[in-house]
Amino acid sequence: MGTASSLVSPAGGEVIEDTYGVGGGEACEIPVEVKPKARLLRSSFRRGAGAGAAGAGPGSLPRGAGGGGLLGASFKSTGSSVPELEYAVAEYERLKKEYEIFRVSKNQELLSMGRREAKLDTENKRLRAELQALQKTYQKILREKESALEAKYQAMERAATFEHDRDKVKRQFKIFRETKENEIQDLLRAKRELESKLQRLQAQGIQVFDPGESDSDDNCTDVTAAGTQCEYWPGGALGSEPSIGSMIQLQQSFRGPEFAHSSIDVEGPFANVNRDDWDIAVASLLQVTPLFSHSLWSNTVRCYLIYTDETQPEMDLFLKDYSPKLKRMCETMGYFFHAVYFPIDVENQYLTVRKWEIEKSSLVILFIHLTLPSLLLEDCEEAFLKNPEGKPRLIYHRLEDGKVSSDSVQQLIDQVANLNKTNKAKIIDHTGDPAEGVYKTYSYVEKIIKQDILGFENTDLDTKDLGSEDSIPEEDDFGDVLWDIHDEQEQMETFQQASNSAHELGFEKYYERLNDLVAAPAPIPPLLISGGPGSGKSLLLSKWIQLQQKNSPNTLILSHFVGRPMSTSSESSLIIKRLTLKLMQHSWSVSALTLDPAKLLEEFPRWLEKLSARHQGSIIIIIDSIDQVQQVEKHMKWLIDPLPVNVRVIVSVNVETCPPAWRLWPTLHLDPLNPKDAKSIIIAECHSVDIKLSKEQEKKLERHCRSAATCNALYVTLFGKMIACAGRSGNLDKILHQCFQCQDTVSLYRLVLRSIQESMTNDMDKELMKQILCLINVSHNGVSESELMELYPEMSWALLTSLIHSLHKLCLLTYGCGLLKFQHLQAWETVRLEYMEDATIISSYRQKLINYFTMQLSQDPVTWRSADELPWLFQQQGSKQRLHDCLLNLFVSQNLYKRGHFAELLSYWQFVGKDKSAMAAEYFDSLKQYEKNCEGEENMMCLADLYETLGRFLKDLGLLSQAVVPLQRSLEIRETALDPDHPRVAQSLHQLASVYVQWKKFGNAEQLYKQALEISENAYGADHPHIARELEALATLYQKQNKYEQAEHFRKKSFKIRQKATRRKGNLYGFALLRRRALQLEELTLGKDTPDNARTLNELGVLYYLQNNLETADQFLKRSLEMRERVLGPDHPDCAQSLNNLAALCNEMKQYDKAEELYERALDIRRRALAPDHPSLAYTGKHLAILYKKMISLLCSRGNLTKLYLCTSWLLKSGRNPLAQSTLV
Repeated sequence: MGTASSLVSPAGGEVIEDTYGVGGGEACEIPVEVKPKARLLRSSFRRGAGAGAAGAGPGSLPRGAGGGGLLGASFKSTGSSVPELEYAVAEYERLKKEYEIFRVSKNQELLSMGRREAKLDTENKRLRAELQALQKTYQKILREKESALEAKYQAMERAATFEHDRDKVKRQFKIFRETKENEIQDLLRAKRELESKLQRLQAQGIQVFDPGESDSDDNCTDVTAAGTQCEYWPGGALGSEPSIGSMIQLQQSFRGPEFAHSSIDVEGPFANVNRDDWDIAVASLLQVTPLFSHSLWSNTVRCYLIYTDETQPEMDLFLKDYSPKLKRMCETMGYFFHAVYFPIDVENQYLTVRKWEIEKSSLVILFIHLTLPSLLLEDCEEAFLKNPEGKPRLIYHRLEDGKVSSDSVQQLIDQVANLNKTNKAKIIDHTGDPAEGVYKTYSYVEKIIKQDILGFENTDLDTKDLGSEDSIPEEDDFGDVLWDIHDEQEQMETFQQASNSAHELGFEKYYERLNDLVAAPAPIPPLLISGGPGSGKSLLLSKWIQLQQKNSPNTLILSHFVGRPMSTSSESSLIIKRLTLKLMQHSWSVSALTLDPAKLLEEFPRWLEKLSARHQGSIIIIIDSIDQVQQVEKHMKWLIDPLPVNVRVIVSVNVETCPPAWRLWPTLHLDPLNPKDAKSIIIAECHSVDIKLSKEQEKKLERHCRSAATCNALYVTLFGKMIACAGRSGNLDKILHQCFQCQDTVSLYRLVLRSIQESMTNDMDKELMKQILCLINVSHNGVSESELMELYPEMSWALLTSLIHSLHKLCLLTYGCGLLKFQHLQAWETVRLEYMEDATIISSYRQKLINYFTMQLSQDPVTWRSADELPWLFQQQGSKQRLHDCLLNLFVSQNLYKRGHFAELLSYWQFVGKDKSAMAAEYFDSLKQYEKNCEGEENMMCLADLYETLGRFLKDLGLLSQAVVPLQRSLEIRETALDPDHPRVAQSLHQLASVYVQWKKFGNAEQLYKQALEISENAYGADHPHIARELEALATLYQKQNKYEQAEHFRKKSFKIRQKATRRKGNLYGFALLRRRALQLEELTLGKDTPDNARTLNELGVLYYLQNNLETADQFLKRSLEMRERVLGPDHPDCAQSLNNLAALCNEMKQYDKAEELYERALDIRRRALAPDHPSLAYTGKHLAILYKKMISLLCSRGNLTKLYLCTSWLLKSGRNPLAQSTLV
């Protein structure tokens, strides 16, 4: 192809333009480019151009202005020569050939490209076909993969089912094997007894002809054998002997006959005894017993104030300035505080109520000056002189110069001062400004509340502000276990109230059946106690528990009393968690406990088997009113699995609501009382208040109590109380006639409500009573007296306590964990029927409580009461949005979670309609918003706690990746605000490591645990319980990695630390409980010498030892020994027990010579009183040998060769190595 230069004018370099149709000639542009080598052609063009220019007329257009092009001029020129034309033709031909060649080559290229395109199309079709084949293969593989995964899941389900069935079969086989072992042991024992008896008969020359003739002797032998069994194993109320494997444990820690009368082991509380004996001793000490007064196990600090006209200013000042501080202090520790007082009662109209208030108060304060009115003398005598429980008392006596107190005041003070130490009251004599005296009184009241009532130690009165957080003693370490102390207090109170009946109601026949259950050979299903509402199921169980604790101290009883439906006590997850924690407590374990309800249900049977394998007595689990639990068959399915050999389960149900699957269990049905018993109970109630029925009234009563409803236990009890109250008021005939018209318990309760209202003269008081009952009815767990006083500020304490006294006396209201609640479900139903038939009324009372707790939430820090009531009330009202807003209050959710109400918190979120991920996101967003407004160290610490709580909550939900973020943030805040070596930083590290453990990131967890351990050791020292917590966590971590040697090393170190801490402070949970029981037992031993008092003194010695009070422990153990020697004689085995305990105490105090003497005396008594192979004898010998081994090195250093020779000879004679566990110098 040519270039554009062939078409350019040589003169101006212009492109040849086409002038066709412009008037400049007929030349046209040739559309063919030529190469620029034809010089001749270009010269001809130039010549033609020049000729054209010369021959142009004057009228011709100039070139470039519209004339023809140069090429056109050359073709039209007539003056051109012939050679030039020929040359042009030749040139044309040549160009034409070149064009043809070019066209042919291009056509060939096009053909080649076409063929290539066709080839590519073919290749494309082939590749498409292969792609389609691959896609079909992929779909086939995907379907095969899904099928394989489904088969895998089915196989896993089958494997899990197989594993569950295998475990069930293993448990059944274990029970079967142990049962057969027991039978074999019984047969072998009987065989040995028969052989020995036969030998004795033959030695006496008596010929035995027929074995059948010696049946009576054999029976005597069986009785002897059974008696021996009871002596050697009193805790084994089970009829069967322990299995062969269990016998090994019994050989190590056998119990002697003295423990049929004592709940303390021979060496129970001391360091030189194994853990099994520790477990049994502490289990017995922590049993719920009726030894505690109401003031010790109540959740309320009741301060009863007595004052005169002269001390009215002091009392007003105390109520105005100091009562709110004491209330704030108690609420910070989870207790209610009530300062109760009555107006000066000239007419003594509140006399009975005042006595009742003094009886249940935990502290009484008397403000006196110069005179004491006669109307207060009875109250003062009741409070200060008749104080059998030794409750704390305080007298503020204002003195004045030149004035002498009256004889009545001086006589009271002298009588109080002369009381024994237990009942002695504190007397504050003050002269000067009354305000200073009131402050001094307030200081002593604070000390009494903290030390004597709540059981805390080392309270500094001068430097700590009341109500501040610094003044609250540090709580015991529970590790990662979340525990609600209020739930436990509620259970203790329920047990006490259920057993506080003066009438047995003919339960003796049922006791025998329950005892038969405990003694029956395993395996047996749970025992079902059925009966109608109010038939006495709770009373029966509580009375039987008391008998079991008295007669079989080895028996571990775990009980739970379910309240009304929808209450906290009826939540299945909390029941299982509480029972699991009890098992962990008695097995001395502080492992982390999951809060997931499903996992709790799986772990409980494992803990039950673990404890049953090491417990030397029977374990009895009692759940009262279990049918009140929602979906009880689903949440209590462990009841249908085979139980361990020494475990018995007793549940009570309403006969109408018993699950159908449970009706096949062995059942103890409580029948209505027979008419004779019902009549005697009502008459006995009347006699208790000096009321005697006429013969005609007794006949009517006997005719009335014939149906099942009128012979119901609750109906009869309520009937008797109604008649007793009516007799005191003087309208017996009227009330008796009205009671005869009531044919069931609910109608009788309605009569009770109407009679109480009729006794009120003021319509306002009647309305107040109605509103109080309705508020208690719609609440979640009840309402406290202080809350009622704030809801109704116009109400006085005198009116409130009088009303509560009337309702309590007639079985309507009672106290539970400091709250007022209904005594029985029928009372709750009666109030609903009488006052709240309309749903709008129920909603209005709920709204009243919602408004109150919402106001409390906005004013004060979140308390357990607001967290318990407010979300539940929103849920009952159906207010999803308000419930949602309440749950996003971080402190409400934190309070619920930290008290272990995990399932309740989840149920609220499910009601709102949020799943786990959405719930976590909303919590995190709310926490981020809260963080923007945080300033100051205190708020930052609060923020760190919230982040940590959120992290732990997400970990329990299984959202591990989301749980790491808040825990890391909590760690960052604490490191920044405090110090990298602060103990709270170690706490954050521990929680973060626990997430990594659950996530199976063991390397990260190990590093964090070691950092936490190092910080804790630097902060607390090497023997603090926090160190044991980190060591236990490391041991668990190494065990998960199969590093068993390292795990065992850390576990041993942890156990040693916990053992030391336990001996310093008593049980991890029950130290305050043990301390209170020690005070109670001390009061109970002030009477005459009896074996029971001697046993109690022995227990006191143990309890004081648990508090590390060795001197006091020594005093009580010596008193126990002296009393036993006086009552039982110096050679009784119980004296050997006291000697053994004293010897162990002396050993602990390094008084080895004295310990040796006591051990030898105990050994001598037991050699003479017991069989040669008796375990208690072996016990004493073992610990005497341990003592001698300790003494060997000491004797060597002193050079006392004679004594050394005697010790070594004794050890060699008893078959022991003198060099073991000793170092010779």
